[in-house]
Amino acid sequence: MSTALIGLDWGSTHLRAYLFDGGGAVREARALPHGIRQLPAGGFPEAFALAVQGWPALPALACGMVGSRNGWREVPYLDTPTGVERLARQLTRMETPDGRQLHLVPGLRDPQRPDVMRGEETQIAGVLAQQPSTTRLLLPGTHSKWVRLEHGGVAGFATVMTGELYGLLRQHSILGAALPEASDDEAAFRRGVDAARDSGPAGALSRLFSARALMLDGQLDAAAVPDYLSGLLIGEELRMALAAGWADAGISIPMVGEGPLCERYLRAAPVFGLRLERAPEGTTALGLWRIAAAAGLVSPQATVPTS
Repeated sequence: MSTALIGLDWGSTHLRAYLFDGGGAVREARALPHGIRQLPAGGFPEAFALAVQGWPALPALACGMVGSRNGWREVPYLDTPTGVERLARQLTRMETPDGRQLHLVPGLRDPQRPDVMRGEETQIAGVLAQQPSTTRLLLPGTHSKWVRLEHGGVAGFATVMTGELYGLLRQHSILGAALPEASDDEAAFRRGVDAARDSGPAGALSRLFSARALMLDGQLDAAAVPDYLSGLLIGEELRMALAAGWADAGISIPMVGEGPLCERYLRAAPVFGLRLERAPEGTTALGLWRIAAAAGLVSPQATVPTS
């Protein structure tokens, strides 16, 4: 089957390119270290050329930070509620120096909080393509997103900076700096999750210094502190999600994210009576195809890739 679309997942630290055939299957995938923060000497044009080198001159669709204020071209956010069809109608079109047509997917803004996302909207579209009845979604990461879905679109969302806070505490605070590498200590991780659960109205910030106190008291090995902090922060995120109504203990919530990180959330969830599950793989590629089909860049007859 002939090729039909080039999809780009272009974030801050990565650039992933997908070559789709006419049925929506990924024929070839590439990963380049050229996120918008680490571009080659030729900037965005060179990074794009490297990503699509040797591929046909097909319509190209890109999501992520490439459309941010610091990206190739800024694309305005769309306010929630927003579904795939509205995303497809609001693509920003530009021409690359080599004459190719590139379309940029808008990010989303929740004006009620306010809050913003770029790139996750495409992952969400991919999840909904396979699980259209989903009403809650979690995207763990540096900036975790808790998403509320209604009528096949994003009704609202909230960001929790769990991953970034962990990195700051681990590298730049008295709690984690100069400590040995993490030892993947399950007991320490669970102890941190339990501490977050038991923190009451004060929340886990009131327990952060316990990481140092437990170590000084000899109750926690220095190498176990990172796992304790990880459990404390992930546990606090789950506690907040329940308290804020972002999560519902009565339903199973899909997750989209890196495997090892999702595994930590899976281990912590039962402590709070939550049920999490991993979403199907390839959600970004699937979301790119679905948006392209809605925009008429590819045939709408095949809107769910077969692989």
